Amino acid sequence: MPGNGFHDIPLGKFAVVVTHLEMRSPPPVRALDAPEGVSFRQVTPTLDWYRDIFRRVGTDWLWFGRLKLDDATLGEMLKDPARQFYTLTRDGADEALLELYFKPDGDCELAYFGLTAKLIGSGAGRYLMNQAIRLAWEKPISRLHLNTCTHDSPQALGFYERSGFTPYARQIEIDDDPRLTGLLPRDAAPRIPLLA
Repeated sequence: MPGNGFHDIPLGKFAVVVTHLEMRSPPPVRALDAPEGVSFRQVTPTLDWYRDIFRRVGTDWLWFGRLKLDDATLGEMLKDPARQFYTLTRDGADEALLELYFKPDGDCELAYFGLTAKLIGSGAGRYLMNQAIRLAWEKPISRLHLNTCTHDSPQALGFYERSGFTPYARQIEIDDDPRLTGLLPRDAAPRIPLLA
């Protein structure tokens, strides 16, 4: 465990602070209709569909974990019956990713949650979170949990807390910068300095 103070991060790497959040029982959820022209649907994802929506939702936030997976590994994950995938569609295009992972221990992980820029600010995020909470607690789970990090939207942590999640742990994650490994374009997330 590093001591207090500043710690060097090697060139080509980046560090984020990850906050883990959970809810132990379903919170009261205010009924909310989907924004006009937006529909919610479950998806049986293909590799192409998943990688496309993952990139369109996550590139601005430097999501890269699933981009590291080869076809066989990602394909098995997408076919796992413990995982459910949903999206929001507007004007014939899928514009959101919701992935729930029902674990054997009774936990449900909200593995991925996000909107493309076309839906941000439309109220679709609250609607999608309401769907996530409803779907998770329809199963016999004991806990719904997720994590967010300092590269996510600055509004994410507050949004999750207002949704009924409580922070319970914090970690620092260090990894290769995906803009330098080729997983994401070099100009992705320009607010985060690229240190090559």
